[in-house]
Amino acid sequence: MNGPDIHLTLAPELRLFAPPARRSDRIPTPTDGASSLGHVVESFGVPLTEVGRLLVDGEEVPVSYVPRAGQHIEVQGVTRPQEVPGAPLRFLLDVHLGTLARRLRLLGVDAAYENEDIGDPALATRSAAERRVLLSRDRGLLRRREIWAGAYIYSDRPDEQLRDVLGRFAPSLEPWTRCTACNGPLRSADKASVGDRLEGGTHRSYDVFAQCSDCERVYWRGAHHARLERIVSEAVEEFGGLGITRQPTA
Repeated sequence: MNGPDIHLTLAPELRLFAPPARRSDRIPTPTDGASSLGHVVESFGVPLTEVGRLLVDGEEVPVSYVPRAGQHIEVQGVTRPQEVPGAPLRFLLDVHLGTLARRLRLLGVDAAYENEDIGDPALATRSAAERRVLLSRDRGLLRRREIWAGAYIYSDRPDEQLRDVLGRFAPSLEPWTRCTACNGPLRSADKASVGDRLEGGTHRSYDVFAQCSDCERVYWRGAHHARLERIVSEAVEEFGGLGITRQPTA
C-alpha cells in the first residue's frame, strides 16, 4: 500500500496481533485507495473474527468500507457476550484444543472436534457446512473466507480457555449431558444393560451409570469425578446454566 495515509487505532485487546511498532494509538497507515477497511485491519495481523465495531471519524462503517486520506479509524474488539445469529450456538475446535473440547462437552455444550489434523480447508468447510463457530489459536485459519464464524483462543491454559469461551459466547450449560469422547448425548443406563462393558472392580463398586447414545461409551462416578465436579461447579457458579443434573462420569 502506498497511497494516502489514514490513522488507525486498535483496541487494547487487539494489539497483541500487531507488530510492536504498530500497537500505539493513531498509527499512520498508507492505503492504496481501493482496499477495504477489512483488508487494512488484516494487514495489521488482526483476524476479523476478533473485530467488533469499526469507527471512521466516530461513525460506524462496515468492513467493506474503503477509507480515505486523513481519516481516523478506530478498531474495537467484539462485544461480550457476543451474539451469533442464524443457528443454534455450537462449536468446532481445531486439533490443538482437545482439552477445551472435552470441558465444553462436560458442560453440555455442543463442541465438535477431530483427534487428527484434517487440515485448514476441511475445518473451514465444516464450519460453514454445519454452521459452527470455529475455535482456534491459528490466526491464518481464522482468516479463511469460507468459515461461517470463528474466535481466537487467547490462552494456552485450558482453565483460561474455558472461561474465555464461556464469557464470550454465554452458551447454555447443561452439565453431564454429553459424551466427552464423541459429543453425543448421554442417557441413563442400568447396570444390567452395561455390565458386559465393565471391569470387575467397577461392576462391584458402582451402581449408577450413563451411556452415550452414539458411541455407547459408559460413564460412572469414578476416580476423576471430584476434579470434573470442580470444573463444572466453578463454571456454573460464574457463568450460570440450566442447573446441574448429577450424572455419572467415567
